Amino acid sequence: MLTLLLTALAIAVTAFFLTWMISVKMNNYGLLDVAWSYGVAVLAPLYAWQGPGDPVRKWAAAALGVAWSLRLGTYLLRRVLRHHPAEDARYQTLRARWPGPGMFLAFFELQAVLAVVFSLPFLLMAHHAAPGLQAIEVIGLGTALLALGGEALADAQMKAFQAVSANRGKVCEVGLWRYSRHPNYFFEWLVWVGFFLAALGSPWGWTTVVCPLLMGHFLLNVTGIKLSEAHSLQSRGEAYREYQRRTSAFVPWFRKP
Repeated sequence: MLTLLLTALAIAVTAFFLTWMISVKMNNYGLLDVAWSYGVAVLAPLYAWQGPGDPVRKWAAAALGVAWSLRLGTYLLRRVLRHHPAEDARYQTLRARWPGPGMFLAFFELQAVLAVVFSLPFLLMAHHAAPGLQAIEVIGLGTALLALGGEALADAQMKAFQAVSANRGKVCEVGLWRYSRHPNYFFEWLVWVGFFLAALGSPWGWTTVVCPLLMGHFLLNVTGIKLSEAHSLQSRGEAYREYQRRTSAFVPWFRKP
């Protein structure tokens, strides 16, 4: 298992270095999100191919991981290319803190390490030899599948809203966005809750609790809601303040009057 983990780390470090080089050339660090999202699509099948575990378990987990990875990665890639040369506001903020590409290289490689950390549920399930799926694994994979659908729906609703020219500069309050200011982030976190639950059936699976904990921290406190809302307040002003007052920040919930 250690050899496979080190192989995954070498692949990730190399891939993220190449992504950094392309990002510097394009002058757009938004490609980092794309690379991170695609990581599971590479590592999960690698683990399933090389791991000695039960085929049903390891390939079911890998298939769901790849589905999540390709859906999110492709969505983000299209968004980056559609808006290029404009860069995501989060990375514009980081540029102000980190002049020059050197700090971003370190940041990219930190993300490479994190991509491997988030691949641990798939590594552990690929090494679990017990035949068939346990109840907790079915619950976990089912949770991840439902969350994947919720995240895709939230992204589709936002895309449809933004496609209407009359909505330019307005706050999206349709569909899931009426009940959460960041339903895509909520379902992204829930995906990792599902993968953690699925990994609980494997030896050392409890260690993967780091995945939903880290994802929740990043989304709530680092580059997710915090920076996104600061940009929304700057661009939409009082309308967004009212949206904040009435609408749950993360977990979909009933609106305030």
